[in-house]
Amino acid sequence: MGGFHEMSESAAVRAAPYRGGHVGGCVCTGREPAWGLSRRALLWRFGMGLGGLALAELLREEWGGAGARGEGGGASARAMRGVLEGPHHPPRARRVIYLFQSGGPSQLETFDYKPLLNEKQGQPLPDEVRAGQRLTGMSANQAILPLAGSVFRFQQHGACGAWVSELLPHTASVVDELCIIRSMYTEAINHDPAITFLQTGAQIAGRPSIGAWLGYGLGSDTADLPAFVVLITRGKGDQPLYSRLWGAGFLPSQYQGVHLRAGAEPVLYLNNPPGVTASGRRLLLERLRELHELQAAATADPEIEARIAQYELAFRMQTSVPEATQVSGEPDYIFDMYGPDARTPGTFAANCLLARRLAERGVKFIQLYHQGWDQHGNLPAGIRQQCRETDQPCAALLRDLKQRGMLEDTLVIWGGEFGRTNYSQGRLEPANYGRDHHPRCFSIWMAGGGVRPGTVYGETCPYGYNVVRDGVHVHDFHATLLHLLGIDHQRLVYRFQGRDFRLTDIAGQVVQGVLA
Repeated sequence: MGGFHEMSESAAVRAAPYRGGHVGGCVCTGREPAWGLSRRALLWRFGMGLGGLALAELLREEWGGAGARGEGGGASARAMRGVLEGPHHPPRARRVIYLFQSGGPSQLETFDYKPLLNEKQGQPLPDEVRAGQRLTGMSANQAILPLAGSVFRFQQHGACGAWVSELLPHTASVVDELCIIRSMYTEAINHDPAITFLQTGAQIAGRPSIGAWLGYGLGSDTADLPAFVVLITRGKGDQPLYSRLWGAGFLPSQYQGVHLRAGAEPVLYLNNPPGVTASGRRLLLERLRELHELQAAATADPEIEARIAQYELAFRMQTSVPEATQVSGEPDYIFDMYGPDARTPGTFAANCLLARRLAERGVKFIQLYHQGWDQHGNLPAGIRQQCRETDQPCAALLRDLKQRGMLEDTLVIWGGEFGRTNYSQGRLEPANYGRDHHPRCFSIWMAGGGVRPGTVYGETCPYGYNVVRDGVHVHDFHATLLHLLGIDHQRLVYRFQGRDFRLTDIAGQVVQGVLA
C-alpha cells in the first residue's frame, strides 16, 4: 500500500512496551502480523474510511477506552493521540514551558561567577586553557584575547547558596526552586546551527522539533488547542528565528507548532472571512472531509488524515484561541506579579502570562523565544536591558504556577543556544566589553516537573572556559527532558528514508543528578 511501510523486527521490539509504534507514516503494533498494517490502513482497505475509524474511536471512548483528557478531566475523542498509548515510566511532568533566550546569554554575567577573571583582567587567555578551541571569524584575528571579568556583582542566594548576578534579583528570589546547570555544552559555534541543535537535536535543518516529537509520542491533552504553541517576543531584532525551529520535519504535519501572534489575529487566516458564517464553514468542512476520505481510500496517504485533523482543529480554535489569549480578566495582582510589561501584548512578560494560561488549558509544549542576547559589543548595557525584560516575568511564572499547584508537573526551562567567551571581543574597556560565541560551556536552569530544586549541577574551570565536572551535552539535555515526561528517548523513534530517527539521534544519557 502506497505510503505505508512494514515494521522491522527491531522496530517492533522497541514498540512492544506500548501498542503503537509509528514507522514511516504508519501506526503499527508490536503484536500485529509481520506485514504490520495499522487499524487505519485496514479500515481503508475494507472501505470503511476515516468515518468508520472516527466511529470506532467514539465507541471506544464510550466504552471507557484510554482517551486523551484535558485539564477539566473530560474524555475527548477529538484530542490528538500519540503513538505511545502510555508512558514508558511514570512521568514527573505533564507539560513543558521552554523560555528560550535566543542569541546566547552570557553565563559569566548571570549564573557562573568567576572572580579569577576580574583578578586577571586584560591578561591574554592562556593557551593551555584555550587548548586549541576554534574561534569565530569575529575574534580569530585579534592580536590577543584579553580576559574580561564581569562588571556586575554576584551574591549567594537562598538556602542552596547559589551564586546569582545582581542583574537577576527576581530570579535570585526563587533560586531554591531552580536547578541551575552550569556545565551545558554544545558542538555548534554559530547561531543558526546552535539554535537548530537545541530545538531539534541536529545542527542541520529538517529534523522535527522538541514539541513535535512530544506531540507525536504523547498526543494532546486538549481537543480545542494545539499540543504545541509558539510565542515570540514582538519587536526584538538580533538573529532571525525560522518557522522550521518549531516544525514537524519528517513527522506528519499535524505535530508542528502553531505560532500565536500578539494582536487582534493571534493565528493568521483562522477567522472566517466576511460573509462566511460558522454554520457555513462547518458545512464546508464536512463536504471537504468526505472528499478527503475518498482520496485517502484511494491512496492511503497519511498526510490526508493530517490535513483533516488540522482543518478540524482550526475550526475549534476559532472559539478556543480568543478565549485563551484574552488576558484582560486576569486580576491586577497577577499583572503586578509579572511586571509593568505584562499588559502590553507581545512582550516577554505578556507571553509568560499567556504561557501559564495555555498550560492551564492543556497545551503540552509551550515555546517562548526572546531575542537580543547576542552581545558581541557593549555587553553591559545590552544584557542589563535583556534582564530587565525577562527577570521578573520568569520568576513570576514560577510563582504563579506554584500557587496554582501546577509547578510540580510543569517543567520550566530557561536558556540559550551557547555561552559567551571569557575574553573580550574587540576593545576591552574598564566598564565596557563584548563577548564572542562559546560552545564549550554555558548555563541554563530548569524548575518544577520532577527536577531537583535548589540545586547547582556541574562546574566549569576557574577561567569559565571549560567544563571540569558533570558536563551535560545537548543530547543529554533532550534525553532528560523526555525522561521527565515519561519517555525513554531510545524508544521514541520514527522511520524515515530507511533509518530510525529520534530526538537524541544515537547519543544522550539521562542526567540523574538533576532529577528529584
